[in-house]
Amino acid sequence: MDEQQTQGSTRTASPVRTRNGTWRNWAGTVAARPARETVPASAAELAGAVRDAAAHGMRVKAVGTGHSFTAAAATDGLLIRPELLTGIQIDREAGTVTVAAGTPLKRLNVALAREGLSLTNMGDIMEQTVAGATSTGTHGTGRASASISAQITALELVTADGSLLTCSREQNPELFAAARIGLGALGVITSLTFAVEPVFLLRAREEPMGFDQVTAEFDQLVAENEHFEFYWFPHTGNCSTKRNNRTAGPAAPVGRLSGWFEDEFLSNGVFQAANTLGRAVPATIPSLARLSSRALSARTYTDIPYKVFTSPRRVRFVEMEYAVEREALVPALRELRAMVDRSPLRVSFPVEVRTAPADDITLSTASGRETAYIAVHLYKGTPYQAYFTAAERIFTAHEGRPHWGKIHTRDAEYFAEVYPRFAEFTALRDRLDPDRVFGNDYLRRVLGD
Repeated sequence: MDEQQTQGSTRTASPVRTRNGTWRNWAGTVAARPARETVPASAAELAGAVRDAAAHGMRVKAVGTGHSFTAAAATDGLLIRPELLTGIQIDREAGTVTVAAGTPLKRLNVALAREGLSLTNMGDIMEQTVAGATSTGTHGTGRASASISAQITALELVTADGSLLTCSREQNPELFAAARIGLGALGVITSLTFAVEPVFLLRAREEPMGFDQVTAEFDQLVAENEHFEFYWFPHTGNCSTKRNNRTAGPAAPVGRLSGWFEDEFLSNGVFQAANTLGRAVPATIPSLARLSSRALSARTYTDIPYKVFTSPRRVRFVEMEYAVEREALVPALRELRAMVDRSPLRVSFPVEVRTAPADDITLSTASGRETAYIAVHLYKGTPYQAYFTAAERIFTAHEGRPHWGKIHTRDAEYFAEVYPRFAEFTALRDRLDPDRVFGNDYLRRVLGD
């Protein structure tokens, strides 16, 4: 076995700290005041903390970097912070990498690239911890390659009684099917093993396209490209498209100056200023949207996967995303555009569209069906309820499944209708956590009592 290991911070003790501080997520949509916090340095320490909390009737939640927009990680009991649960272990013979739960995706991507390896697919940001990203179903876009969770080959988690369980397709397969997107309801993940492959090059082609053209040709664009996505700018008929396909090379990265201009100055700096103005003076938003949709020109570049799939997101926002059957994407998107056009809403953020193949994860938004995603956003601090409520009405009419980490109002009754294996997940939860040690208000709403 050819094995390489890199370790994060270690220490010999993990005291439980009493704090009066407030935890907030990245978008500022959730705040919680845990009674205690712990920063375990090992799976054994984490298991001990869970056992102790359960013995004292205290709820337990683990938190990552707070990039979920929901209260999935909120608790008034024991908050587990994973900063010391970091480390990366590569097994070249098996074609896998085992990663401690608190390791950030960006650290994993850089470490894999250094060793000539890569994940097959990934989302468009990499600030999250590996456990946080997979537990809520983080995904990118792909014709045949699925979410980050679908690339998991094994995982280890601490259950409510403090047991440390390993699961895979061969070992505890029912738990493996559910825990890859477990919402923090089945236990606290301590490590994940992902399939990896030799690093490859992606040729990215970004170009503007009209809304009518991209929706008319959507199926063809998905079929012709390994990874296709687009952004529609509300109040306009303009879209920005991106196609990523493997290539033999050579590498042709974005130049430093042009990359700074496109990705930092325009996509972050100017976009931040435009959103700030739009929030203060909503009447300016349609004009700003027309300018923004024309600001990014066509470009083509070739680079390693994480440098193509991911991009910096410095403008803070709130987001709702729904997964619909792929055949429903175009009708739902056209309904969304018609709703915006006939309403007084002023929407300063583009709508993002991506795809995923069907997978076999119990509560994956792509479970059992070819899927397309529609994500609506608004700038942080902008009232979002009217827009999101109207959008959600459209998405649910198409039996949409909301992203587990993004804003939505659905409950367990709804999920039992749109997830054929929902009862399978809740029965497993009843068995593993009958006392709801890992429960909170969010899980009570989405999974039931």
